[in-house]
Amino acid sequence: MPDTRYVFVTGGVTSSLGKGIISASLAKLLQARGYRVTIQKLDPYLNVDPGTLNPYEHGECYVTEDGAETDLDLGHYERFLNVPTSQANNVTTGRIYQNVINKERKGDYLGKTVQIIPHITDEIKRNIKLLGTKHKFDVVITEIGGTVGDIESLPYIEAVRQLKWELGHRAMVIHLTLVPYLAASGELKTKPTQHSVKSLLEIGVQPDVLVLRTEKDLTTDVRKKVALFCNVDIRAVIQSIDVSSIYEVPVKMQEEGLDETVLEKLRLPVEGKPELKEWKAFLSKLKNAKKTVRIGLVGKYVELPDAYKSIIESLNHAGTYNDHKVDLRLIHSENLTPENVENKLKDLHGILVAPGFGHRGIEGKLAAVKYAREKNIPFFGVCLGMQCAVIEFARNVLKLEKANSREMDHNTPYPVIDLMEDQKNVTDKGGTMRLGAYECALTKNTRSYNAYKKELVNERHRHRYEFNNEYLEQFEAAGMISAGTNPETGLVEIIEIPSHKWFVGVQFHPEYSSTVINPHPMFLAFVKAAIDHGKEKISE
Repeated sequence: MPDTRYVFVTGGVTSSLGKGIISASLAKLLQARGYRVTIQKLDPYLNVDPGTLNPYEHGECYVTEDGAETDLDLGHYERFLNVPTSQANNVTTGRIYQNVINKERKGDYLGKTVQIIPHITDEIKRNIKLLGTKHKFDVVITEIGGTVGDIESLPYIEAVRQLKWELGHRAMVIHLTLVPYLAASGELKTKPTQHSVKSLLEIGVQPDVLVLRTEKDLTTDVRKKVALFCNVDIRAVIQSIDVSSIYEVPVKMQEEGLDETVLEKLRLPVEGKPELKEWKAFLSKLKNAKKTVRIGLVGKYVELPDAYKSIIESLNHAGTYNDHKVDLRLIHSENLTPENVENKLKDLHGILVAPGFGHRGIEGKLAAVKYAREKNIPFFGVCLGMQCAVIEFARNVLKLEKANSREMDHNTPYPVIDLMEDQKNVTDKGGTMRLGAYECALTKNTRSYNAYKKELVNERHRHRYEFNNEYLEQFEAAGMISAGTNPETGLVEIIEIPSHKWFVGVQFHPEYSSTVINPHPMFLAFVKAAIDHGKEKISE
């Protein structure tokens, strides 16, 4: 299609309304109609990327195949669309300003005064258009982070205003707001939406579609009132009612006719109605699963589940395809000790030790690994979780007292986990880790090979430390083997204990690759092992 269309999704009233889910749902519906669609996120913070942000600040840092550290919403985009994103799909204010200042330093502006308008807004527009012009998408959906009225979002909204003027019918705005229900009066209140739209209008942007988050069904009168006061067609007032699973949202948006309204406004053909067969089959399995499997996620950020968003969703995908609901127990690693570990973990069918950085909570993770190993409970270690499995085995099986990672103890006498060679001269923190997709060659007749059913896979990474190959022979002689390696560097990517029921640690992040339509094979295998273990416990 020669003329890419652009859909901008803004938010009002409050943050965390679900702009990313609405964007992903609309993209899913357009994709099901045969359109080539992608989504990008524009984040208004000054960090160049979320790679250096504490998970408590911004949740999970998601990594793309090309090695970009991005916002967690890109995970939603990939899980819904089953299509990889890239560096171009997440842009921050920090990157915008960095690009503009670099151009100014090189003299690209020919001595002109560099200003928010036009230089910053032009750079924003260039980044927005990049996906459409470079990758030839039919529709580019751009989610604007933050809430309308925030000072930091203003340059983005101004760029949207300019693009709507420049592109005409090829650009439109969807505004997501909240219609709160006041229990005391038994009423849905539209005033916050009216004020939010008024703020947009003051900046010069008229929304084309309003998506209203609500916990109660909107009446026709409420829709008419919003349409009248906000200058939109009543068909463009879309209800987004609370649902039990985010994966129900595309179906709800289809029922509301969001995709049809958007296509009409973009002057694109509206033909038929997608059946979403695979999607609805997944939803049916999700809703109708009667049995549960109890899995413990051991990490140090469990107060904020968004810090492990991709892992949680990957477990849900795997549980659904195994006809089980996952009863996920979030266990704070700082609260785990050798004395209480059995009491806290004894009812679990499977234990996953999560990724992370730094020494806080490490001893609790090691206690969880030891318990899973000794009690023959299915175990899955991801990134730092895999490294913890190596350290625990070194200390308690190889009897290498004080074995550790150099990340936790620079002077450890047994650095079974060591800094990667190409990281030793790196001082900057942002964007300097081993990032993106790398090949992993699997060893035949291992748990991992049986899960993937192939000899070579590509998985995404985000780490600085690695298994120290000087100890590999020692480990394998004692019963922990390398089940996957990088074919170029020999880096150990996967460790397993073959004598154990299911004990696997991976240096990479398989959770980044699990989608609704294609659940990750390692999560499928882990959850299946946990289910089998649960059945054995019942029969004992």
